[in-house]
Amino acid sequence: MQLSRTSTLVLRTIALVYLAVLVVLPIATILYRTFAPGLDEFWAWITTPAAISALQTSLIIVLITVPLNVIFGVVVSLALARGEFRGKRLLHAVVDLPFAVSPIIVGVSLILLWGYDGWFSKLTGGLFGQLPIIFHLPGMIIATIFVTLPFIVREVEPVLQEIGTEQEEAASTLGATWWQTFWYITLPAIRWGLTYGVVLTVARALGEFGAVIMVASNFGGGGQTLTLLVHSRYIDDHNEYGAYAAATLLMGVAVLVLLAMTAIQQRRKH
Repeated sequence: MQLSRTSTLVLRTIALVYLAVLVVLPIATILYRTFAPGLDEFWAWITTPAAISALQTSLIIVLITVPLNVIFGVVVSLALARGEFRGKRLLHAVVDLPFAVSPIIVGVSLILLWGYDGWFSKLTGGLFGQLPIIFHLPGMIIATIFVTLPFIVREVEPVLQEIGTEQEEAASTLGATWWQTFWYITLPAIRWGLTYGVVLTVARALGEFGAVIMVASNFGGGGQTLTLLVHSRYIDDHNEYGAYAAATLLMGVAVLVLLAMTAIQQRRKH
């Protein structure tokens, strides 16, 4: 179907207005509120001990979550795309579960499982109940891993199905080991799907709120991420400017991560 010039113009206008209202205008408002008092004020609020600690906690969570999800995502994608086994549909459902379950429910479930009087604590005679998991960094990491679990699988699996198995079978016929086949044949073929999955995982890990707030102490010194710091400053402290500054810092970190990943991919491509 070929649209007329007027119809194309109308559709483009609607799309641009939609993006402007939902994306550009809120971001522009936050940036304006952040930098209106000046750069010195902004720098002062993002260099407070609470902000530095929240930034460090967010980056630690990302640095742990992404590699674990990459390993899990690639292994599960290979199993779903290359294997036929009993329980395959169940595995599909488990991978998509974080999309269907509210993050708040995820946080409550983790408390029931890993809390002081949780199921795992009862099964191990109180062992897990004594470990600092819930309301500590490990609990925040587990919650983030769960909510970001599907992204890499759902980006890599379609690519594996599309490329087929011909090149992998040819490499095996020529004497390549499974690791050589994966490293030189499979991995280069899925690199873009894997990259998109990593980008989505990083973005969700940096911005996750619902699941993390349930299992975090929400105190400075390692119990807050940047998203929790924004919430705490805006809701609890009624510090709007401090919240805007923390939100801008979070956006800046996300942009820097995306630029770094793009540069790495370009360098590897050349």
